This record gives sequence, structure tokens and C-alpha cells, in this order.
Amino acid sequence: MSLTTTTTGDVVATGDLATSTGDLITYGVVGVSAVLFVVVFFAFLVRLYRRATKETAFVRTGLGGEKVVMNGGALVFPVFHEAMPVNMNTLVLPVVRRDTEALITLDRLRIDVKAEFYVRVRPDAAAIAMAAQTLGQRTMQPDLLKDLVEGKFVDALRSVAAGMTMNELHEQRADFVQKVQQVSSNDLAMNGLELESVSLTGLDQTSIEHFNANNAFDAEGLTKLTEQIEARKKLRNDIEQDTRVQIETKNLEASKRSFEISRDQEYARLEQEREVEVRRAAQSAEIAREQAERNREAEAARIEAKKQVDAQQIEADRLVEEARIIQQRALEIARQEQQIAVQNKSREESQAKAQADEARAKAVEAEERVATARESEIAERQKKIELIEAAKQAERDAIGVKVQAEAEKDAAANRAQALKLEASGEAEAEKLRAEAAAVRFEVEAAGQRAINEAANILSSDQISLQTKLALLKVLPEVIRESAKPMEAIDSIKIVQVDGLTNGGRAANDGGAGGGLGGGSGSGNLASDAVAAALAYRAQAPVLDGLMKELGLDGSSLSGLVKGAAEAEAEPAPPAPAKPAKPKAIARDNDAGDAPTGEAAE
Repeated sequence: MSLTTTTTGDVVATGDLATSTGDLITYGVVGVSAVLFVVVFFAFLVRLYRRATKETAFVRTGLGGEKVVMNGGALVFPVFHEAMPVNMNTLVLPVVRRDTEALITLDRLRIDVKAEFYVRVRPDAAAIAMAAQTLGQRTMQPDLLKDLVEGKFVDALRSVAAGMTMNELHEQRADFVQKVQQVSSNDLAMNGLELESVSLTGLDQTSIEHFNANNAFDAEGLTKLTEQIEARKKLRNDIEQDTRVQIETKNLEASKRSFEISRDQEYARLEQEREVEVRRAAQSAEIAREQAERNREAEAARIEAKKQVDAQQIEADRLVEEARIIQQRALEIARQEQQIAVQNKSREESQAKAQADEARAKAVEAEERVATARESEIAERQKKIELIEAAKQAERDAIGVKVQAEAEKDAAANRAQALKLEASGEAEAEKLRAEAAAVRFEVEAAGQRAINEAANILSSDQISLQTKLALLKVLPEVIRESAKPMEAIDSIKIVQVDGLTNGGRAANDGGAGGGLGGGSGSGNLASDAVAAALAYRAQAPVLDGLMKELGLDGSSLSGLVKGAAEAEAEPAPPAPAKPAKPKAIARDNDAGDAPTGEAAE
């Protein structure tokens, strides 16, 4: 062996180095080959190893005998082993029997049934082995499994249904299901299956059209079904009719009760309204009474105050009126004294007639004052009466009989006072009228005395003239009265005519000496007719005498015409001294009724 220095300065041994490297390679190849062999062998084993799951178990047959693998695994070598999978899930197998295939019950009726069977392979090695043996791959295909076991389920359903009536099947479904489960469990166990539960999802009577009348079971069931249906119809009809009658009865009772309730409500409402109205009327009456009491008190206070005011006003008016009357009386007396003085002076200076007129004017003024005072007193009395009547009316409306009596009492007192005042006024008026009459009579007497004195100092001619004037003044009236008998003359007949012209001339010549009374005509037909008519006058001699005093001949028409012509031809006698015109005296306008510019003669 030799040592060799390397480039790095290290010293290594040379010679046997190559031999050692070859050995290492050999060892490595061998090792890798062994590892590869192990890996390939392990992969082969893994590929042949088969595991069971919770859902699927399997049964291995062949080399080594039968082995059921449920939760583990096992090697399944081809050619040596055969594995049969078994489905461990629960399978749902629906079974439907209806119409002509419906089940027949104990009472010979057909029922349509829909049931679901929940089955699975019982989880033990014997059952799995039995299922694998009897069912094979059908556990993995539910339809194939249903075809195999459906007959068992149908047989179990028919067996149980044949021992129960339709009503029992409907009412005791749990018993029916349990019995079906018990009957089918033994048959299923022979295939390694177990029935978890049975669900009856549909149960109803088969339609009657699917009953075969020629079938003994269907004939009996059809008869019974018809009886039940008709009985049920009858019972339903009875129930419906009874129910309808009960409903009508109940409705009638409800209506009656409703009407009674409505009536009671109406009675209650009316009673309440009556009580409310009574209470309202009582309250209104109480309020009205209180208001009337307050109004009566207020009215009484007002009336009392008004009475006091009216009394004060009346007293004041009376005092004012008395003062005014006294003042007017004083003024009137002063004025009358002044007028008397003026009249006296005028009487001394002028004629008595003027004094008489002045006195009459004074009398008229006094009368007017009296009338004014009377009217004022009447108006005042009427005003007081109206006030009293108004107060009495107000008191009558506001208060009762008692206040009315008091008002009447007050009214009577006021009327008495008014009558007293009226009587006083009348007395005053009478007093004033008496005073005025005394003054008037005194003035008239003075005037008449003055007239007489003036007449006494007239001459005989003036007296004769005045006499004639007086006769002339009354002569038409005297003639009219004396000629009234002539009104009884119905007609005048002329029984003698001596000649129209001669007679007239003779009359003219004869003058008043001719006439009808002489037995011979005047010759004038008109004069004779008038003279004959004048002969019928009443008191003709007295009238002719008076007319002669005036210078007239009233016995004939010619005498009257002649007298009138002579009176016109004679000169007028000297007129008597005309009395001086009285001075105008202004009327007293104390009453304010006459206009200020009016004057009396």
C-alpha cells in the first residue's frame, strides 16, 4: 500500500482503493434490488388487499374457506379467492296494492294499501354470509331485491288484513304494522335480512267499481259496503236534517233572543231618555225658578228705584208746575191788572165798545190759558197713567200674582193721585174760568153801561134813525114770516077784468086809495093780483104799521115801489158819530198756541 499526497496537501493511501470501490457498488446494487423487490411486493399485496366499509361488507370464498369481512380487510388473490359484496345500508321497498289487487279485509271489503318496508342485512357474519348466498348482488340493486321479496311482503299484508276489519285497519294502524313486521321477519331472516320498520303511508277503501260481483268475497263485501253506504247516507241525511232543524231552531231562538235584547235595549234607552228628560226638565225648572227669582228681585229693585225716581220726578214736576202756575198766575194777574188799567184808561178816553172787545179778548185769552192748563194737566195725567200701566205690565210679566197685586195697589194709588191731581187741576181750571167769567161779565157790564150811557146822550133823530135801521135789519125776516100763509095759495083766478089800459091809468091816478078791498079794481092787473095776495099776510096791520114807520106802504106793490123811490130821492141824514176804532191789543201769547202777529179787535 502506498501513500499519495493530494493537491490540497492531504496524504491518502493508494493500492487497494480500487478493490474497495467495486465491493461497494456490488453491495449497493444488491441493496437497491432488494428494496425494489420489497416495494413491488408490497404494492402487489396492497393491490390484492380489499377493505370492507360501513356500507359494504364482503364474503371471500375459495382458498382458505369462507371468510366474512365486515369491518376489516383481506387479501383476495385472483384465481384463489372470490369476493361477494353485501350492501349494509337500509333499503326502502315500497309495496302498493290497489284496485283489483287490493287487500281483502275480515269484513270482505277491499282496501287500497301503500306501505314502505325498510330492510337491511343483519350485521353479523352468518346473516352476511346468508345474504351473500341467497341474494347475491341483489343487495346492491334495490329493484331486484324488491322483485325477490315483494311477494313475501304482499303475503304478510294479506295475512294481517284478512284478520282485521277495515275500520280496525284504519284505527289500529300500529297493530297492523307490527303484525306485518312479525309475519315477514321470519321470511326475511332466511335471506339474512331484517325488517327495521314498516310505514303504512296509504290506506283507503277501494272504489266500488273495482268490486267483482261474481266474486264471493267481493259480492259479500259489496253488499255490506252498499248497506253501510246507504245507512251512512241515511244517517247523514238524518244528521243533516237534524242539524238543519237544530240550526233553524237555534236561529229562531237566537232571533228571539236578539229581539228580546233589542226590546230590552230599547226599553232601557227609553227609560234612560225619560230619566234624562225628567232630570233635564227638573233642572230647567229649577234654573227657570232661580232666574225668575233673580229677575223678580232685580225687577223689584228696579221698580222700587224707578218708583222713587218717578216719585221724585213727579214731586219735582209738581213743584215746577206749581211754581210755573204761580208765576203764570202772577203774570196773568199783573197782565190783567195792566190790561184793566189800560182798559180803564181806554174806557175813559175811548168808547165802551173797545173796552168791551178788549175785555172779551182777555176773557178769550183766559179761556185759552184755562184750556192750555187743562190740556197740560190731561197730558201729564195721561203720561203718568201710561207710566203706571207700563210698570204694571212689566211687573205682571216678571213676577207673580203677589207682585201684580202690589203693582195694582201702586197703580190704584197712582190713579188716585192722578185723579186727585186731575180734580185739583179741574178745580184750578174752574177757578180760573170763574175768574175769567167774572172779569168778562164785569167788562160786558161796563161795556153795556157805557153803551147805554152813550145811547142816552143821543138826539131824537139819531134815536129814530137807529130805530129805523133796526127795523130795516129785521124787516126781511118779518116779511118772510108774515108771507108764509101765502104759501098755502094753490092758484089765483082772475074773475073780473075792467080793461087793461083804463083800469091802469085810473089806478095810477087814484094812488093808494084804490084797491081790491074797495070792491073796484085799480085798472092794473098785476097790482090787483099782488094786492089780493098781500091781503093774506099774517098780522098784516102790524106789519103795515111798522113799514109806515119806515115810510113804506106794504099794502100794495105800487106803495112799496113808491116808498123805495122816495127813500132814494131823499138826502141821507147825517150819520151818527162813528165810535173810534178800538186799539188793537195784542193777544197774550202766554200759551204759545196763537201766532205772534195775530191781534184781536
